[in-house]
Amino acid sequence: MPSNGGPKVSVFGASGYAGALAAALLQRHPHFQLSAITSRSDVGRRLDDLYPRHRVPLAMEELDLDRHGDVDAAIVAYPHHAAAPVVAGLRERGVRVIDLSADFRLRDVPTYEQWYGEHAAPQLVEHAAYGLPELGYRERIQVADVVANPGCFPTAALLGLAPLARAGLIDDVVIDAKTGVSGAGRAATEKTHYVTVDENVAAYGIAGHRHTPEIEQELAVLGAEVMVTFVPHLLPLDQGELISAYVKPTREISDADVRELYADRYAHEPFVELTDRSPGVRDVRETNIARITTQVDARSGRILVFAAIDNLWKGTSSQAVQNLNLMFGYDESEGIS
Repeated sequence: MPSNGGPKVSVFGASGYAGALAAALLQRHPHFQLSAITSRSDVGRRLDDLYPRHRVPLAMEELDLDRHGDVDAAIVAYPHHAAAPVVAGLRERGVRVIDLSADFRLRDVPTYEQWYGEHAAPQLVEHAAYGLPELGYRERIQVADVVANPGCFPTAALLGLAPLARAGLIDDVVIDAKTGVSGAGRAATEKTHYVTVDENVAAYGIAGHRHTPEIEQELAVLGAEVMVTFVPHLLPLDQGELISAYVKPTREISDADVRELYADRYAHEPFVELTDRSPGVRDVRETNIARITTQVDARSGRILVFAAIDNLWKGTSSQAVQNLNLMFGYDESEGIS
């Protein structure tokens, strides 16, 4: 059960899939106190009425920063554009924030505005830490006041490709991604008829998915300045995500050497599992784990990388709690293992 003396945390935007799960994880966290939950569409409704499986017996309130800003931290689960002003308002009140939107993931404001439109709080961008601990951001996350939680596709893609990028092995990469319908968010999925997704697979975002610059940005930080081809596909699943990446390497490398590279890189990462067989989304459902395998295709010379995550857990909400643990000095596995 949560302790009575731990940091107080609120979830703003708790009626969406990500916000609801974040609230549920905080409700049962051993240290944090879930202070309040808000919603823009379900004010007055209890979360355990909207999502009975989460068992959170709190009513969602209308956001009032003067009232709800009296907390130690907040998870903001709003869409891009809507999140930035809330994050700015919380920072004015000294609240540490984890933002689940794309508003603070891209370090270059013109790049953000190219993909998302005008930024509502550009003054905070340089202060935000990118919230993927396994990429080497732990120390920055620990002291950050704003953490930009990564997108679900970038989380899987970057964890899958990071060892190759650090080793200077990526000359070119094509990322084929598959996701369940929850990746589109509650509003979109409630408008989607089941028959349009059942027994069907379709690509989307073909002209340029907004997660592409995020993946390219972080690969460049790791040492691979490449233009990524990234195409997501929608599957008839409620949640789960698999990326298949096809890497043209900068030099010839054996299958054994690639596997050793990954084993060395992730030897001490509790939430990355390496496997000898292709991972499936059921392998990681409702966990904070990324499950990865690699194989060198001897005929083409390409390195094949497969990474599976739960898009609502490691791709969003449990990763937010992992980051929150780091920010407040707890073991990062607390409440999500």
